[in-house]
Amino acid sequence: MTQASGLILNTFDQLEAPIISKLTTIFPKVYTIGPLHTLIKTQIADNSSLSLHLRKEDKSCITWLDQQKDKSVLYVSFGTLAKVSSEQLLEFWHGLVASLKPFLWVIRKDLIIREGGLGHNNVPMELELRTKEREGLWWIGHPKKRFWLILQWTINSRCVSAQWRIGIDMNGTCDRLVVEKMVKNVMENQSRLTSFAYEIAKQAHDSVKENGSSLQSVENLIKDIKSMKVIRN
Repeated sequence: MTQASGLILNTFDQLEAPIISKLTTIFPKVYTIGPLHTLIKTQIADNSSLSLHLRKEDKSCITWLDQQKDKSVLYVSFGTLAKVSSEQLLEFWHGLVASLKPFLWVIRKDLIIREGGLGHNNVPMELELRTKEREGLWWIGHPKKRFWLILQWTINSRCVSAQWRIGIDMNGTCDRLVVEKMVKNVMENQSRLTSFAYEIAKQAHDSVKENGSSLQSVENLIKDIKSMKVIRN
């Protein structure tokens, strides 16, 4: 990997400055072109026919969401790669429901692990039945969000909680009591997390503006690609 001409990262300079600085001592060139979704959004803002989503959006929750108070709804997502067992999914669901906080939950079709390690589409029957019984409990694909709970990989979790200070680390546990406690903590003590989140959001948007670090990095990447020689067999 160290023989590569460069390294392309979906991040921006201010977010991970120490790590990026270290990488520049290993790779000839490091291109920080993120956050990509924000960068792309600035480029397609004038074209309503384009979308950032890989799947069709489910907007059935918008009416309900508009009826909620600002920053009162928890948005839950396991990301695009993580997989969980049926037991873990149920524990998480029980914790969310017990918190008594309204939430929107993104569930991928391949989220649940079956025997052999592959994802499958079967949602636990207990969760499916109880979901239908509760008003304001949504099972949707791509909701709009007003607040957040980030649940990703271990390294991401450490960065979110300890480095960026915009979330809480679950410390590798998936227990309903822990989930309930964390949800209440996040939703009832938002001011500190929100202030740090807004600061990082501003840095992210600034990085993709004209003369921003990420936009300049994209321009440098394009320039370097154009200057490469084509090797023909």
